[in-house]
Amino acid sequence: MEDYISLTSFTHHPFYSNFVLEVQDNWALQSSYNLPLDEFMEVMESALMQGYTFAWGADVSEKGFGYRDALAILPEDESTIKKSGKDSKRYNEAGAERISNAFYTPVKEKKISQKDRQIAFDNQETTDDHGMHVTGLVEDQNGTKYFIVKNSWGESNEKDGYFFASFPYVRYKTLNIQVHKDVLSKDLKKKLGIK
Repeated sequence: MEDYISLTSFTHHPFYSNFVLEVQDNWALQSSYNLPLDEFMEVMESALMQGYTFAWGADVSEKGFGYRDALAILPEDESTIKKSGKDSKRYNEAGAERISNAFYTPVKEKKISQKDRQIAFDNQETTDDHGMHVTGLVEDQNGTKYFIVKNSWGESNEKDGYFFASFPYVRYKTLNIQVHKDVLSKDLKKKLGIK
C-alpha cells in the first residue's frame, strides 16, 4: 500500500500540499495530495494510458448519473432529465431510472472550472457518496472521451456493472482518487515530495 497515494483538487488548501480531506467518510483521516484541476485530470488519463487503474471516490447524486443507462454525464440543460421511480438500495436514488435523450445521444455538457468544483464542495453539493474502480478510457462517435468505471452495485445495468463517466462529470464530482505513485511524472513527484 505504500506505493499508492491519494490525490485531490481543491482550493481551500495550497496546491502541491498534503491534507486530510474533510469529508464524513474519511474516518481513517487519510491525507491527499492537492493538485490543480487540469493536472489532476491529466494524472487520471495518464495512469490509464500507462496501464494502471485507480480507485475513484465520487458523488453519484447528480441527475446525470444514470446507473441503469451506464452513463454519468453533466448536461448543460439538466431539465431534460426526469427521474422515474425510486431505488432505495443505492445512495440518494442514484440507481433510479433516468428518462432523457441525453442518455442515448451525446449532448453538450457543462464546462467545469476549479471554482465551480470548489463551490460545490463548500456547499456540500458534492459529497463523498461512493467509491468505484476506473479501469479504462473510451470515445463516443464524436470523439468525446469517457472513463470506464466498474461499479460495486452488481451486474444489473446495461454494461454488466460498468458505466461510462464523462470528463466534465469527473472534473466536477471527483472527491479523490487512489493511484500508484509510479504514474506521476518525475517533476510532479518532486513538487509533491514523493520518492
